[in-house]
Amino acid sequence: MKKTFLTLSAATVLAAGFPMLVSAQNSAVTNAILNQRTGLLDKARADIDKAIVNEKTSGKAKTWYTRGEIYQGMIGNPIYGKQLQPGEGLQKAYESYAKTIELDTKTGEFGKQADAKLEGLYGVAFNDAVNSYNAKEYDKAIASYKMASQIKPQDTTAVLYSAYASEAKQDFAGAKASYSQLLGMNYKSASLYTRLLQIAKQQGDKEEAANVLQQALAAYPNNKAFMLEDLNVALASGRGDDALGKINKAIAADPANSNLYAVRGSMYDQQKKTDLALADYRKAVELDPNNFDAQFNLGVYNYNRAADSYTKASKMDLKTYQASGKKFEADGKKYFEASVPYFEKALQLQPEDRNTLVSLQKVYFRLGRTADSERLNAKLKTLSK
Repeated sequence: MKKTFLTLSAATVLAAGFPMLVSAQNSAVTNAILNQRTGLLDKARADIDKAIVNEKTSGKAKTWYTRGEIYQGMIGNPIYGKQLQPGEGLQKAYESYAKTIELDTKTGEFGKQADAKLEGLYGVAFNDAVNSYNAKEYDKAIASYKMASQIKPQDTTAVLYSAYASEAKQDFAGAKASYSQLLGMNYKSASLYTRLLQIAKQQGDKEEAANVLQQALAAYPNNKAFMLEDLNVALASGRGDDALGKINKAIAADPANSNLYAVRGSMYDQQKKTDLALADYRKAVELDPNNFDAQFNLGVYNYNRAADSYTKASKMDLKTYQASGKKFEADGKKYFEASVPYFEKALQLQPEDRNTLVSLQKVYFRLGRTADSERLNAKLKTLSK
């Protein structure tokens, strides 16, 4: 009987040992929670790191949620925060909350709390990024912005600011990647295309610039800046007819833009369509009296008419000159006088423009305004030194 009692007692002890083992494993999570609540975050971290690799507790949402709270608590702590590697607290807190939601879903007891915690974690990451950017620590800023984007993948702000930080450190490839990511997120902004276009230009990639410009025009067909850029490309490539169509479209979209009329006037000048050019120059000056190109070109128009009249008079034989030469010279003088206010206004706008100085000096000379002619001639000599 005594032997039987001992056998039964041993069996009872063995049976009782199993629940005691499970309790020991759960105690790591319990101890972590207790240490966290009493502010002993280093001990809490040690406990939860053990629990996270234990097969009995690593699959529980409570374990991961507790881990997230501990690492998040360490981030801003003046003592325990120093025990973390740069970015470690954010990364591990995010991983922990994400794992909690994976195990418990967003509607579970811990999953619901983890989802709310991620919102706060996003703010921490974003603020860290802003502070790093302001301190010109661009690599840290980019890492934090990317962390914020990882926490909240649907958010475009962190991606956009990451692009700004990349540009600040002259990392154009990184900036381009972030801007392209925004396009993939259906982010709507004309400035995004403007930045991509500028990056392509800075990198000297004409093909990429052309592709970006066409994408920009497809997304914003009435954007004045993109239309003007497209016009400049057409002009630079010698596609005059194509350029004229583009500028007509640009004027229709922005009829009060003085520069557009001045540019089209120059195009008409190249095509020898003088009347159309003159009308555009006058419209440009009407819209903006300080439009240098339009003022100068109106001066040139009158100068050329004057020179043409004097040339015709000089080539006449005596009989023809006696009959109509004086009239041609009078017309020439009239056109020279008409050119003066345009050249003078152009010179006022750009006092050291050599072409304006030379043209106006010659007009003054032909009109007998000797003092004015000599004054401009002296200024030209000064500029030549």
